[in-house]
Amino acid sequence: MHLVDIPVPDTLAARGALALAEQYQTPAITAHALRSWLWAEAFARIDGITGIDHELLYVAAVLHDIGTVTEFDNHTISYEHAGGHVGVALTAGAGWPRERRQRVLDVVVRHNWPSVDPSMDAEGYLLETATALDISGARPDALPAAFIAEVLVAYPRGALAAEFGACVVDQATRKPDTAARRLVDGGVVAKLAANPLERLGEAAEAERNS
Repeated sequence: MHLVDIPVPDTLAARGALALAEQYQTPAITAHALRSWLWAEAFARIDGITGIDHELLYVAAVLHDIGTVTEFDNHTISYEHAGGHVGVALTAGAGWPRERRQRVLDVVVRHNWPSVDPSMDAEGYLLETATALDISGARPDALPAAFIAEVLVAYPRGALAAEFGACVVDQATRKPDTAARRLVDGGVVAKLAANPLERLGEAAEAERNS
């Protein structure tokens, strides 16, 4: 499994999602989004999940945290719902039908669920599993070590732990009835710091520069 085996969807919606992410998100959050997409595609192969909507998965992964940025933050609803609605607006402009636009919202919202049944929502399961790896360090040994190293070199973690930790604490404080509060209460800040991908990323970068 290599990066070249996972093609980026070359569509209006995919290009638009990346453009929004790069314009509004920090480099660390956008790199997290792209790693999450790659982990999701890899987990689909490892877990034997077929028939997924690759374009939809990409758009949802790239935009899944965009609801945390100032321009799209919502003072009442959760950041994953706010981000999901950004995805709805983007894909409406790309000509997606209403039902498929709703699926973007569903997948982005469900990435913050404690777990997702893949038989109910394959893309939601994959994004939840992928973000759990990138944020909390869940299933760190499930994917090939060489692939993980390749992804971490291509999309370094940078200041993700500090940035996302501060962001989710802010969301939980301002919107205590949302999933952000559950994440903070569940120790997400400590999990970010202890995530084995932090050490693997440092090792991969050191090897590349040696």
